[in-house]
Amino acid sequence: MGKRLVMCTSTGCIEYAPERYRNLGIDIIRIHLFFKGKEYLEGIGLDPVDMYKQMENVKDIKNDLPRTGMPTYEEVKSHFDKAIEDGYDEVICICISTGLGGTWNFIRLVAQEYEGKLKIHVIDSKITCFIEGYLAVFAKQLVDKGVPTEIILKELQWIMDRRQFVGIDGKLDYLIYNGRLKGGKAFMGKMMNIVPVIHFNEKGEIVSLASTMSQGAALKKTVNLIQEYIGDRDPKDYLLFHTYTGPSPVDKLRVLEEKMGVKTNHEDVIMSPVSGCHNGPWLAGYCYIPLRRSDEPLE
Repeated sequence: MGKRLVMCTSTGCIEYAPERYRNLGIDIIRIHLFFKGKEYLEGIGLDPVDMYKQMENVKDIKNDLPRTGMPTYEEVKSHFDKAIEDGYDEVICICISTGLGGTWNFIRLVAQEYEGKLKIHVIDSKITCFIEGYLAVFAKQLVDKGVPTEIILKELQWIMDRRQFVGIDGKLDYLIYNGRLKGGKAFMGKMMNIVPVIHFNEKGEIVSLASTMSQGAALKKTVNLIQEYIGDRDPKDYLLFHTYTGPSPVDKLRVLEEKMGVKTNHEDVIMSPVSGCHNGPWLAGYCYIPLRRSDEPLE
């Protein structure tokens, strides 16, 4: 078995997750972010907490909207060239959902140029935030244990078929101005102060599960949904944690979940700037990652 490298796009939040995940040797492909006239590589020079605080106070959201850009051809190529230089034979690359942009397909096209030189598996995680990042962490753990790549890919698919993100967008401003909410829906949503409950569907797109008339109602619906997803599964057989762009909705979520009997078992992880900038600084919710038990078939 050859030497294998795990990569992840920066939206996987490995650099914003607990310290124990940051020095595993996972290579990060950085996505670009443009904010207030400056260009950043995600994870370098722009703290997400600071960015979301700035976004809360932007007076002209329409004209000061953060924007994102895919890594360049030269940047992606440099990661694969470095892998070859460092003696790797194979790469497992976890990417942000295709439902959120073209990064996966772009990296896949660059990877095709390395056929015969480096075996590259480019995986559409169909999600973002630390669920994406955890897939890379898990892959690295299995690589270190010597698990064959074909089994690793099946293990990752098992999680991807079952993972859940559910949360709220506390305000619609950024969804409207970045074009994800348009026309009559945008007008009515803004006028009626609708707070949507959102999740990632099977295609990796962020879609609305429900529309509520208050943040409190949306948070309660979020807790109810995560209870349904967990069912009677034992806490040792899943990871549950908050993800967020702003702290205030998470604080309210904690109060509700204590009353309703939901307990997280993993540290909170802030959403990456590239992912969070499209939803704005008022997003909060849960990431749920089931862990396959020995009695559960891989296929």
